[in-house]
Amino acid sequence: MRKIVAGLFVSLDGVVQDPHTWHFPYFDDAMGAAVGALMESSDVMLLGRTTYDGFAEYWPTSEDEFAAVMNGKRKVVVSSTLQEATWENSTIVRDLDELRELKAQPGKNLGITGSVVLVRSLLRAGLLDELHLLIHPIVVGHGQRLFDDGETIPLTLASSETFKTGVLNVVYTPARPCVRPSFRAHLRDGQWLDTGVNRVWVGSSRWMRLVAMSKYMPTSSRRPSWTRSATSG
Repeated sequence: MRKIVAGLFVSLDGVVQDPHTWHFPYFDDAMGAAVGALMESSDVMLLGRTTYDGFAEYWPTSEDEFAAVMNGKRKVVVSSTLQEATWENSTIVRDLDELRELKAQPGKNLGITGSVVLVRSLLRAGLLDELHLLIHPIVVGHGQRLFDDGETIPLTLASSETFKTGVLNVVYTPARPCVRPSFRAHLRDGQWLDTGVNRVWVGSSRWMRLVAMSKYMPTSSRRPSWTRSATSG
Protein backbone atom coordinates (compact mmCIF):
# COMPACT_ATOMS: atom_id res chain seq x y z
CA MET A 1 0.00 0.00 0.00
CA ARG A 2 1.33 3.43 -0.88
CA LYS A 3 1.67 6.25 1.63
CA ILE A 4 -0.01 9.59 2.15
CA VAL A 5 2.78 12.12 2.64
CA ALA A 6 2.48 15.83 3.46
CA GLY A 7 5.17 18.46 2.98
CA LEU A 8 4.95 21.97 4.38
CA PHE A 9 7.04 25.12 4.84
CA VAL A 10 6.55 26.31 8.42
CA SER A 11 7.94 29.16 10.48
CA LEU A 12 9.34 28.85 13.99
CA ASP A 13 6.01 30.01 15.43
CA GLY A 14 4.07 27.48 13.36
CA VAL A 15 2.83 29.73 10.55
CA VAL A 16 2.20 28.01 7.21
CA GLN A 17 0.20 30.71 5.44
CA ASP A 18 1.68 32.54 2.44
CA PRO A 19 5.18 31.03 2.64
CA HIS A 20 6.11 32.92 -0.54
CA THR A 21 6.26 36.10 1.59
CA TRP A 22 8.89 34.78 4.07
CA HIS A 23 10.29 31.52 2.72
CA PHE A 24 12.50 32.38 -0.25
CA PRO A 25 15.49 33.95 1.60
CA TYR A 26 16.12 30.46 3.03
CA PHE A 27 15.82 28.52 -0.20
CA ASP A 28 19.06 26.85 -1.32
CA ASP A 29 20.19 23.76 -3.21
CA ALA A 30 19.73 21.50 -0.19
CA MET A 31 16.14 22.57 0.27
CA GLY A 32 15.51 22.28 -3.45
CA ALA A 33 16.79 18.71 -3.39
CA ALA A 34 14.56 17.85 -0.43
CA VAL A 35 11.47 19.33 -2.07
CA GLY A 36 12.30 17.67 -5.39
CA ALA A 37 12.75 14.25 -3.80
CA LEU A 38 9.42 14.56 -2.02
CA MET A 39 7.63 15.47 -5.25
CA GLU A 40 9.34 12.67 -7.16
CA SER A 41 8.12 10.11 -4.61
CA SER A 42 4.45 10.79 -5.46
CA ASP A 43 2.36 10.45 -8.61
CA VAL A 44 -0.81 12.03 -7.22
CA MET A 45 -1.18 15.51 -5.75
CA LEU A 46 -3.67 15.44 -2.87
CA LEU A 47 -5.37 18.76 -2.13
CA GLY A 48 -7.96 20.24 0.18
CA ARG A 49 -10.77 22.39 -1.21
CA THR A 50 -9.24 25.80 -0.39
CA THR A 51 -5.80 24.97 -1.78
CA TYR A 52 -7.36 23.41 -4.87
CA ASP A 53 -9.41 26.52 -5.63
CA GLY A 54 -6.32 28.73 -5.37
CA PHE A 55 -4.19 26.46 -7.53
CA ALA A 56 -6.95 25.94 -10.13
CA GLU A 57 -7.22 29.69 -10.54
CA TYR A 58 -3.50 30.38 -10.82
CA TRP A 59 -1.70 27.51 -12.55
CA PRO A 60 -3.70 26.92 -15.77
CA THR A 61 -2.75 30.35 -17.13
CA SER A 62 0.61 30.73 -15.39
CA GLU A 63 3.79 31.24 -17.38
CA ASP A 64 5.91 29.95 -14.51
CA GLU A 65 8.40 27.28 -15.60
CA PHE A 66 6.83 24.95 -13.04
CA ALA A 67 3.34 25.31 -14.53
CA ALA A 68 3.68 22.33 -16.86
CA VAL A 69 4.44 20.05 -13.91
CA MET A 70 1.54 21.36 -11.82
CA ASN A 71 -0.95 21.22 -14.67
CA GLY A 72 0.17 17.82 -15.95
CA LYS A 73 0.25 15.94 -12.67
CA ARG A 74 -2.76 13.93 -11.51
CA LYS A 75 -4.65 15.85 -8.83
CA VAL A 76 -7.22 14.63 -6.31
CA VAL A 77 -9.19 17.13 -4.25
CA VAL A 78 -10.81 15.92 -1.03
CA SER A 79 -14.09 17.78 -0.71
CA SER A 80 -17.74 17.10 0.08
CA THR A 81 -18.85 20.46 -1.36
CA LEU A 82 -16.94 20.96 -4.63
CA GLN A 83 -19.33 20.25 -7.48
CA GLU A 84 -16.89 19.97 -10.36
CA ALA A 85 -13.10 19.74 -10.72
CA THR A 86 -12.32 21.80 -13.83
CA TRP A 87 -8.53 21.93 -13.54
CA GLU A 88 -7.01 19.42 -15.95
CA ASN A 89 -6.24 15.94 -14.60
CA SER A 90 -8.33 16.60 -11.48
CA THR A 91 -10.84 14.33 -9.75
CA ILE A 92 -12.81 14.56 -6.51
CA VAL A 93 -13.04 12.17 -3.56
CA ARG A 94 -15.93 12.87 -1.23
CA ASP A 95 -14.89 11.24 2.03
CA LEU A 96 -12.13 9.36 3.84
CA ASP A 97 -13.47 5.97 2.75
CA GLU A 98 -12.91 6.90 -0.90
CA LEU A 99 -9.47 8.16 0.05
CA ARG A 100 -8.64 4.83 1.72
CA GLU A 101 -9.62 3.05 -1.51
CA LEU A 102 -7.35 5.36 -3.50
CA LYS A 103 -4.51 4.74 -1.07
CA ALA A 104 -4.90 0.98 -1.50
CA GLN A 105 -4.37 1.23 -5.26
CA PRO A 106 -0.91 0.55 -6.72
CA GLY A 107 1.39 3.44 -7.51
CA LYS A 108 3.65 5.99 -5.90
CA ASN A 109 2.74 8.00 -2.81
CA LEU A 110 -0.11 10.47 -2.52
CA GLY A 111 1.57 13.82 -1.86
CA ILE A 112 -0.20 16.66 -0.05
CA THR A 113 0.75 20.21 -0.99
CA GLY A 114 -0.42 22.94 1.41
CA SER A 115 -3.95 21.96 2.47
CA VAL A 116 -3.46 22.46 6.21
CA VAL A 117 -7.04 21.55 7.14
CA LEU A 118 -6.71 18.30 5.20
CA VAL A 119 -3.41 17.50 6.94
CA ARG A 120 -5.07 17.95 10.34
CA SER A 121 -8.02 15.78 9.35
CA LEU A 122 -5.82 12.95 8.08
CA LEU A 123 -3.68 13.07 11.22
CA ARG A 124 -6.78 12.71 13.38
CA ALA A 125 -8.06 9.87 11.21
CA GLY A 126 -4.72 8.05 11.29
CA LEU A 127 -4.35 8.22 7.51
CA LEU A 128 -1.27 10.44 7.25
CA ASP A 129 1.86 8.28 7.02
CA GLU A 130 4.56 10.97 6.93
CA LEU A 131 4.66 14.66 7.84
CA HIS A 132 7.62 16.49 6.28
CA LEU A 133 8.28 19.92 7.77
CA LEU A 134 10.81 22.49 6.61
CA ILE A 135 11.04 24.61 9.76
CA HIS A 136 12.40 28.09 9.01
CA PRO A 137 14.31 30.15 11.58
CA ILE A 138 11.88 33.05 11.44
CA VAL A 139 8.97 34.22 13.60
CA VAL A 140 6.29 35.39 11.18
CA GLY A 141 3.92 36.52 13.91
CA HIS A 142 0.65 36.29 11.97
CA GLY A 143 -1.29 34.00 9.64
CA GLN A 144 -2.70 30.51 9.74
CA ARG A 145 -0.74 28.04 11.83
CA LEU A 146 -0.17 24.37 11.20
CA PHE A 147 -2.07 23.28 14.30
CA ASP A 148 -4.83 24.89 16.30
CA ASP A 149 -6.66 23.68 19.39
CA GLY A 150 -7.60 20.02 19.09
CA GLU A 151 -6.87 16.55 20.26
CA THR A 152 -3.41 15.38 21.25
CA ILE A 153 -1.68 13.28 18.57
CA PRO A 154 1.73 11.79 19.42
CA LEU A 155 4.26 11.47 16.60
CA THR A 156 7.66 9.86 16.14
CA LEU A 157 10.68 11.66 14.68
CA ALA A 158 11.76 9.54 11.71
CA SER A 159 14.61 11.75 10.44
CA SER A 160 16.08 15.23 10.73
CA GLU A 161 18.78 17.35 9.16
CA THR A 162 19.87 20.97 9.39
CA PHE A 163 20.61 23.05 6.30
CA LYS A 164 23.29 25.75 6.26
CA THR A 165 20.51 28.36 6.21
CA GLY A 166 19.32 27.17 9.63
CA VAL A 167 16.26 25.43 8.21
CA LEU A 168 15.38 22.13 9.87
CA ASN A 169 14.18 19.35 7.59
CA VAL A 170 12.25 16.95 9.83
CA VAL A 171 10.03 13.96 9.09
CA TYR A 172 7.43 12.66 11.55
CA THR A 173 5.43 9.45 11.43
CA PRO A 174 2.55 8.26 13.63
CA ALA A 175 3.73 7.09 17.04
CA ARG A 176 3.35 3.43 17.85
CA PRO A 177 0.79 2.68 20.57
CA CYS A 178 2.32 2.48 24.03
CA VAL A 179 2.14 -1.11 25.26
CA ARG A 180 1.41 -1.22 28.95
CA PRO A 181 1.60 -4.35 31.08
CA SER A 182 -1.67 -5.86 32.12
CA PHE A 183 -1.67 -7.56 35.49
CA ARG A 184 -3.74 -8.04 38.62
CA ALA A 185 -2.16 -8.89 41.91
CA HIS A 186 -2.72 -8.59 45.64
CA LEU A 187 0.07 -6.33 46.81
CA ARG A 188 1.63 -7.00 50.15
CA ASP A 189 3.43 -4.26 52.08
CA GLY A 190 7.19 -4.45 51.46
CA GLN A 191 7.63 -6.68 48.41
CA TRP A 192 8.85 -6.69 44.81
CA LEU A 193 6.15 -6.75 42.11
CA ASP A 194 7.21 -8.10 38.70
CA THR A 195 5.10 -6.37 36.00
CA GLY A 196 6.82 -8.10 33.09
CA VAL A 197 8.41 -4.80 32.03
CA ASN A 198 10.18 -3.85 35.22
CA ARG A 199 10.13 -4.63 38.92
CA VAL A 200 8.37 -2.34 41.36
CA TRP A 201 9.06 -2.04 45.07
CA VAL A 202 5.89 -1.56 47.10
CA GLY A 203 7.15 0.59 49.98
CA SER A 204 6.12 0.15 53.56
CA SER A 205 4.51 3.21 55.12
CA ARG A 206 3.38 5.27 52.11
CA TRP A 207 3.03 2.60 49.42
CA MET A 208 5.69 4.40 47.41
CA ARG A 209 6.65 2.49 44.28
CA LEU A 210 10.17 2.86 43.01
CA VAL A 211 10.76 1.66 39.46
CA ALA A 212 14.17 0.78 38.11
CA MET A 213 15.59 -1.28 35.28
CA SER A 214 15.78 -4.98 35.96
CA LYS A 215 19.59 -5.06 35.96
CA TYR A 216 19.56 -2.85 39.05
CA MET A 217 17.08 -5.05 40.89
CA PRO A 218 18.41 -7.40 43.60
CA THR A 219 17.58 -11.05 43.23
CA SER A 220 16.50 -11.24 46.86
CA SER A 221 12.97 -10.29 47.84
CA ARG A 222 14.39 -8.40 50.84
CA ARG A 223 13.89 -4.69 50.81
CA PRO A 224 17.06 -3.09 49.33
CA SER A 225 18.98 -0.58 51.40
CA TRP A 226 18.77 2.18 48.78
CA THR A 227 14.97 2.36 49.17
CA ARG A 228 14.91 2.82 52.94
CA SER A 229 15.32 6.58 53.06
CA ALA A 230 12.81 7.09 50.24
CA THR A 231 10.06 4.95 51.71
CA SER A 232 10.48 5.48 55.42
CA GLY A 233 8.53 7.94 57.54
